[in-house]
Amino acid sequence: MPRLTVEAEPAPLCVDSAAAALIIIDMQRDFLEPGGFGAALGNDVSLLRPAVAPCRAMLDAARRLGMLVIHTREGHRPDLSDAPPLKVERGDPRHRIGARGPMGRILIRGEPGHDIIAELYPLAGEPVIDKPGKGAFYQTDLELMLRNRGIDTLFVAGVTTEVCVNTTVREANDRGFRCIVLADCCASYFPEFHRAGLAMIKAQGGIFGSVAPSTPLVAALTELAARGATPLRAVSA
Repeated sequence: MPRLTVEAEPAPLCVDSAAAALIIIDMQRDFLEPGGFGAALGNDVSLLRPAVAPCRAMLDAARRLGMLVIHTREGHRPDLSDAPPLKVERGDPRHRIGARGPMGRILIRGEPGHDIIAELYPLAGEPVIDKPGKGAFYQTDLELMLRNRGIDTLFVAGVTTEVCVNTTVREANDRGFRCIVLADCCASYFPEFHRAGLAMIKAQGGIFGSVAPSTPLVAALTELAARGATPLRAVSA
């Protein structure tokens, strides 16, 4: 099976691309565009934009190779029955989860703002995990999906670094998955939180996972694809 070396911190890793997946976390209009939940909380949403182009390059490389790509969206049912009251009651009532905004009801499934930005929009057949919490494993079938496909390594991208990315990585680590967080494919409204979030993941010999730049990985995946080394994922019928 095609293997590649990832120049990660705290140490380089050898990865079987057939057992790896790319997970892109919460690259939603509600977080990245004006008028969504991120802006409603008083954040400068432009600070997340630098992660979009690297995410797109990684997404294109994964697709060329035939790697499993999974997208996640944080959001809630229209009746808010899956939204804890403490989460809903944060901040100004005019801009809370479920309130009307420029892109529909804020952080509600099916509304325009809940959807993924156009630059990273899923292709047909790419799983989309709708999650009610910050972690992608909480109250979802993500673990089942990964186990069924024999995945043991996750390349992790998305926003925000210290919240949904970090939470997902910690959940994955507890379940025995190896996580490689792509530093330039992640971002935060608070640059210092981004740096701290990455530092926590790779600390103490990689206590939660590894951190790597995306550019060398994109080049390696592109080379594998050019050689025709498409991953062969065994899925039982």
